[in-house]
Amino acid sequence: MIEKILQEEFLLEEQQVRQVLALIDAGNTIPFIARYRKEQTGNLDDQTLRRMAGRLEQLRALSARREEVTRLIDEQGSLTPQLAAALAGATTRAELDDLYRPFRPKRKTRASVARELGLQPLADLLLTEPLAEHDLNRLAGRLAQEQDQLPDVQAAWAGALDILAEQVSDDVWIRRRLRRLLQADGRLETQARTKESTVYDPYYAYSEAVRTVTGYRVLAINRGEREQILSVRITVAPEQAVAVMTSRLISRPSAAEPWLRRVADDAWKRLLQPSLETEVRRDLTEQAEEQAIRVFSANLRSLLMQPPVRGSRVLGLDPGFRTGCKVAVVDETGRVLDTGVVYPTPPHQQRERSEQQITALIRRHRLDVIAIGNGTASRETELFVRDMVRKQGLATRWFVVSEAGASVYSASERAALEFPDYDVSLRSAISIARRMQDPLAELVKIEPRSIGVGQYQHDIQGKKLDAALRGVVEDCVNQVGVDLNTASAALLSYVAGLSQAVAGNIVAWREQNGPFAARDSLLSVPRLGPMAFQQSAGFLRIPGGAEILDNTS
Repeated sequence: MIEKILQEEFLLEEQQVRQVLALIDAGNTIPFIARYRKEQTGNLDDQTLRRMAGRLEQLRALSARREEVTRLIDEQGSLTPQLAAALAGATTRAELDDLYRPFRPKRKTRASVARELGLQPLADLLLTEPLAEHDLNRLAGRLAQEQDQLPDVQAAWAGALDILAEQVSDDVWIRRRLRRLLQADGRLETQARTKESTVYDPYYAYSEAVRTVTGYRVLAINRGEREQILSVRITVAPEQAVAVMTSRLISRPSAAEPWLRRVADDAWKRLLQPSLETEVRRDLTEQAEEQAIRVFSANLRSLLMQPPVRGSRVLGLDPGFRTGCKVAVVDETGRVLDTGVVYPTPPHQQRERSEQQITALIRRHRLDVIAIGNGTASRETELFVRDMVRKQGLATRWFVVSEAGASVYSASERAALEFPDYDVSLRSAISIARRMQDPLAELVKIEPRSIGVGQYQHDIQGKKLDAALRGVVEDCVNQVGVDLNTASAALLSYVAGLSQAVAGNIVAWREQNGPFAARDSLLSVPRLGPMAFQQSAGFLRIPGGAEILDNTS
């Protein structure tokens, strides 16, 4: 069943799906499969393979849930052939939950109390027998007399209606139809819980159809609700919902019809609307998260795959106003040559002195490029650099580069280990200079979600976002390839088949034994076995190594 679903969703041949699943189950990584098993996958790219792997995980989780639900119902002795067939045909978690709902252990409810009082027969008669009103009242009266806890006939009726309301709320057909109603005709509505102006002003009296609301609005509304600034609900005309239920409950004229309409109204307001509203909002949030992850992933991929400026000495500028512009000079390999702080921007306006300091650095270190961070004071700093280059007649080029995540990296433990002798602010300038030389090698040192090129990334489920972004970084790193003798542990950890621990072991081996002369030497690295070697070797290069093919993929 799983293979069939994947085949239909991804428009693939049956053999393709089987081969991909076999490769994944054998422990192969996505980059390895995409690069070296094209003949088995039919040339599927890494992004398609990742989507397939993610969907495979979802379908297997659904299958496991199906088995669990089937077992739990069977243990109660309630598994009929019809129910087993329905469970086998369920394609979503919501369908499985609907089928299991009547059998799920419940806390004490109004309906369970009514059942304990013996009112189930009265509830059943309302549904099944076309009795006259006086017959129903006679039965209700008899039950009230038999139970001391039922003070009168009205109490018996109330209990019977509670039983029916719960049965209606557990009905698979009704839940499915009402869920579709909310999705098709429901509206997402918000109201302000404060009179003060906030960033959520656009949502203080907001209403939009569920089917058209955008993902970024859903995430913004969710945040406003968490911060207790907004109240949120999904609404639909109650008469539409009640009509769905009565079409199921009332099949022929009966004295019970007024009671059944009361049941439908109560079941909707008290049980179904809150439950289905939660489900639909959860679905909206999941869709919004998936959309945001796609945007974040595309932005991250674009940032990581910017062309490097290798072989150049770079002066990195981390712009600022009050604290000045931090300066770092790195050589062709990224080694730090010089650092400092200049104050060409307000409020200091030390333009002439700053010009002299930077010009001296450029001439002393024969710098080719200036990299200017795009954060606070970036525009003012760029204008200063432009005027300086023209005035001094320098051949130095300048570029504005993304400093996304630079401040996070500069304060990290990794940066402290790499640059223990430099202040946090100077580490940021070093990072800006280095990401000009090789954006990919520098950006992999930062947690992907901290790079900050996404939409509402802090509102997205952590594990889901981290897994998607790690996949993007892995694909980029393995697409470009890695120099085995210069790559940092951070960069190596994204190579197919290598964990963070093994990446650290590679660097330690290199420091102890010198550069790798051939890929085969990797097998001497602790904890790097044949499988890891097979997965990673093709993405690791040794320029100028003993074996010419070790510089190819």
